[in-house]
Amino acid sequence: MYRDQQSILDKIQQISESVINDNTHHTDKVAHWPKQAIDTLRHEGLAGLTIPMEYGGLGQGTETLAKVSEQIGQYCSHTAVCFGMHAVASATIASKATTHQHQNYLTPICEGRHITTIALHEASSGSQFYLPQTRMQYHSATQYNINGSKSFVINGAQADSYIISAVADNSAQPNEQFNCFIVDGNSTGIQWAKEANAPSLYGHSRQHLTLSDVKIPSENILGQYGDQIWYIFNVITPYFLAAMAGTYLGITRAALDKLITHIKHREFSFNGRPLASSSVIQYQLGQLWAQYARSRALVYQATACYDSNQEHQLIDLFAAKAEAADVMLHIINESMTLCGHDAYDKEATLEQLLREARAAHLISPTTDILRIWTGRSILEQPLLTDT
Repeated sequence: MYRDQQSILDKIQQISESVINDNTHHTDKVAHWPKQAIDTLRHEGLAGLTIPMEYGGLGQGTETLAKVSEQIGQYCSHTAVCFGMHAVASATIASKATTHQHQNYLTPICEGRHITTIALHEASSGSQFYLPQTRMQYHSATQYNINGSKSFVINGAQADSYIISAVADNSAQPNEQFNCFIVDGNSTGIQWAKEANAPSLYGHSRQHLTLSDVKIPSENILGQYGDQIWYIFNVITPYFLAAMAGTYLGITRAALDKLITHIKHREFSFNGRPLASSSVIQYQLGQLWAQYARSRALVYQATACYDSNQEHQLIDLFAAKAEAADVMLHIINESMTLCGHDAYDKEATLEQLLREARAAHLISPTTDILRIWTGRSILEQPLLTDT
């Protein structure tokens, strides 16, 4: 259906301008999961975006995911995050898929019949999302019991499956304790609760998940026993960083567009001259645009390096997501200052964009952690230890 990256982006733009744009206000104000937008994306054959072609997907990597997230994020950050987490989970399943996982998950995803997502974060682990406390016990030779909870689950209670992490009880080898696996959304023992006071960026879909004696078959384990850290740093984190960085670029561009519109249409009351004729305003806008362009270039350089397996691929991705988050917050703050009281008009969106931008620093791996990981990687120090 789609010949290359550009044909995918053309379709995303078409959907963004029509369906997604028409539902943005409702999604944010009513805090609803963007069902119509997600349904349209999957019905248009885009659900298998990050699944290899040999499994029936579109075979796209982190660069295309970032660009898709940017285009959608420019119109609706909620939809961008929800679709992005589906794409991250899809890539995770596909990275070491068994025949069972191909037939029961990847094929339905590619056919637009299945939505998946990641559910790794736990309130007790904070930003250390790679250290789950959810427990995994043997139930039988072919089945496990899962007990625990997950917080901030994007697409929670809406997806058909969830990528869950857990620590195995009574494991003989410490390096085999941490595992990732697929949990079906209709499994007995799953309970959902809406997260209170959720940040705007994912408030419509942020759900708390409780797992009580949830039974999963051994064929739903991802990779080999103990592969969780491999998945975290080889698939989940890179694709997650690409999706979020792309979304931040989209939000930043939306803020700049609002600012540019304001400048073009505002006049000084004392002399009737347009605001756009002010050299001070021109200089300030030029600075903001350069910051946006630099962060955008870094995101696409980093994702291109990752997809082609170049040197420093993870270092650049760590830096790209952190930089995109910082630049987004700065540009929206400055845009609100330049727009003055109009930034707080009830029909304006800059205040909403500011809430979304601020939430970026709460999403793990947080900006602070990514800066530390960047430094540790450059200095060839272990990522997950401190001194």
